[in-house]
Amino acid sequence: MVLFFFSLVLGLVTLVGVILLVRPLRCIFISSPLLKIFRKALPQISQTEQEALDAGTVWWDGELFSGKPDWNKLLAYPKPQLSAEEKTFLLGPVEQLCEMLDEWQITRELHDLPPNIWQFIKDNGFFGMIIPKQYGGHGFSALAHSEVVMKISSRSGTAAVTVMVPNSLGPAELLLHYGTEDQKNHYLPRLAKGLEVPCFALTGPDAGSDAGAMPDLGVICHSKFNGKQDVLGIRVTWEKRYITLGPVATLLGLAFKLYDPDGLLGEKKDLGITLALIPTNTPGVSIGRRHFPLDAAFQNGPNTGKDVFIPIEWVIGGREGVGNGWRMLMNCLAVGRSISLPATSVGAAKLAARTSGAYCMVRVQFKIPIGYFEGVEEALARIGANTYMMDAARIMTAGAVDLGEKPSVISAIVKYHLTERARQVINDAMDVHGGKGICMGPSNYLGRAYQQIPVGITVEGANILTRSLIIFGQGAIRCHPYVLKEIHAANDSDAVRALQEFDRALIGHIAFSFSNGVRCLLYGLTGASLASAPSNTSVEIAGYYRKLTRLSTAFALVADVSMLVLGGSLKRKEKLSARLGDIFSMLYLCSATLKRFEDDGRPASDLPFLHWSIQDAFYRMQLAFIGLLDNFPVRIVAWKLRLLVFPLGKSFSPPSDELGHEVVKVMMTPGEARDRLTSGIYVPTSANEPLGILELALQCAVACKEANAKIRTAVKAGQVSAQGDEKIAEALDQGVITTTEAESLKKMKSLRRRVIMVDDFLPDFG
Repeated sequence: MVLFFFSLVLGLVTLVGVILLVRPLRCIFISSPLLKIFRKALPQISQTEQEALDAGTVWWDGELFSGKPDWNKLLAYPKPQLSAEEKTFLLGPVEQLCEMLDEWQITRELHDLPPNIWQFIKDNGFFGMIIPKQYGGHGFSALAHSEVVMKISSRSGTAAVTVMVPNSLGPAELLLHYGTEDQKNHYLPRLAKGLEVPCFALTGPDAGSDAGAMPDLGVICHSKFNGKQDVLGIRVTWEKRYITLGPVATLLGLAFKLYDPDGLLGEKKDLGITLALIPTNTPGVSIGRRHFPLDAAFQNGPNTGKDVFIPIEWVIGGREGVGNGWRMLMNCLAVGRSISLPATSVGAAKLAARTSGAYCMVRVQFKIPIGYFEGVEEALARIGANTYMMDAARIMTAGAVDLGEKPSVISAIVKYHLTERARQVINDAMDVHGGKGICMGPSNYLGRAYQQIPVGITVEGANILTRSLIIFGQGAIRCHPYVLKEIHAANDSDAVRALQEFDRALIGHIAFSFSNGVRCLLYGLTGASLASAPSNTSVEIAGYYRKLTRLSTAFALVADVSMLVLGGSLKRKEKLSARLGDIFSMLYLCSATLKRFEDDGRPASDLPFLHWSIQDAFYRMQLAFIGLLDNFPVRIVAWKLRLLVFPLGKSFSPPSDELGHEVVKVMMTPGEARDRLTSGIYVPTSANEPLGILELALQCAVACKEANAKIRTAVKAGQVSAQGDEKIAEALDQGVITTTEAESLKKMKSLRRRVIMVDDFLPDFG
């Protein structure tokens, strides 16, 4: 009997093995039935969704989704560098622009940039940073674009947005990639010189995140135009909202749905989303009114058009561009998400980090700097470490764009996480500053950033949508090594080819999942000691690479099982999708942070920032895994996944209090590490500037530490008993401090008072 059962099992195993190994049999008995099931389970994907999925490129995100990222490949990517010309621009026109800006005057009094600032921006080619030199632009790299916007944003959010928009998603970017030669030759030089002020109108009252639902429409027709009869063109009607630079724009980029009911261009009636460039002085265009987004002063407003006739040549790309608008937008959207918004977020975070560290050293309560209080230290550590990781992600992503990538998924990651971390950094900075932060006036360097941070969180795709639908929803298909191939096979109308391609992808997918499952368990049992790390990294950092490999493997496994078990319903399980997206995002942010540390030459003084930010990200990933598994609808699957991902229980802890203390010490002490953390922002040197005063006060506070310690010792010993200014005088008389030290202490007291004082006004604010 035993022999019989043994023979039976062996026979079954042999049969299964033969079916799996012999492709014709496998296609008949396995791949073909699974293809039918897959087609039924595959969620319906609209044309706009498909174009979004096809947009952009897969870069390091693909490595992270593989479960076995090649860290040597990551570190081999060249460190992003500025050219000599770009450095000159930053030290010249950008520095000069920052010196000219007065955000209080701009936001409180003018509600706009002054005319001389507008002219300076135009004259110095700020609107043409991404436009090639052959068209009169600067032809700057993505990194330079990012650095310019970051620096300006640390001085004025209004000016940063004004400079950012023409270099982000807008007419210039779209023309460069899709415009006709005539369109490029006409508009790009004018945009580069500031002779045209562009805006791009996509969002409307009824179509925000769901831009594909826009009701704005155009109809192909013939009409009289500029004295010519029977001109082929489009009659367009639209209503748009929230359009940055709209009120002052001379050139309107417009997205609308195009129809051809009379078949003037062919048999197809519904031509799809189309983009056109329309001079704002065109009859029928209504533009110029303003919105008022959270006390920000950048130009933003609605525009409309009613039966506006435009010639077909105004479509971006001419006739070839008809119906291709959504594809154009999806391919170009990565710039706004991956460059502009991360740059403004990091600019605000660096400003908060530099000022908070200094303020915590200068501001004294209970006779000690407030940064020495552990409650304040906790917030300050978050500020510093978050800023370090944010800047690392900004730089690495800009570098990817300069390598020729269009990182659609990564752009969503950095857009969401850098704007959200900027919100946390600014909130922590406001808590640290207390009354100094909440009283508005010319000396408040944080208030406007605090007010305006929700703008970045809202635009270019609302953050809630980006987290819950886009990061994982798009990433799972774009970055997975086999899912997109399976989808393409399932949608192939050629039955034979579809089955062959599906079978090939299926076998690879099965091997991929099995491999990740085995490695996930092994890494969990061994603390990732079996995972690989770059050969040339330090021992202290190598463990982070191994743990990231373990987490990448676990993510790939859990993502695979989630898609297999939940199928199309995962698209509607937004909380689960969001947690998967959080894990994916943390893997990317950690990768960027480690690369930054390596690219910077592994400075020892940056280790506190590195350790804190990486350990915090590990802990966040663990929470996301647990939240996902606790809420996974198929409980037996969740239980088995937990055993594979955490076979020995929870593995990661948040950063220690001692590590936070090390972070704060760096932030409160002038030096190279503090300067590296906040590099690239505008730091005025004038003693009449709030930041200039704060920097002088910090230098003085550090210089006075020894003198203050001498006086405290003398007070305890009863040698000095006076208070206030008399204490300094008595300490000098008693020989406790020198004349130089006494002068420094007096200077410190004056500077401290200037730092902590807030603005006050007449009762009518006159």
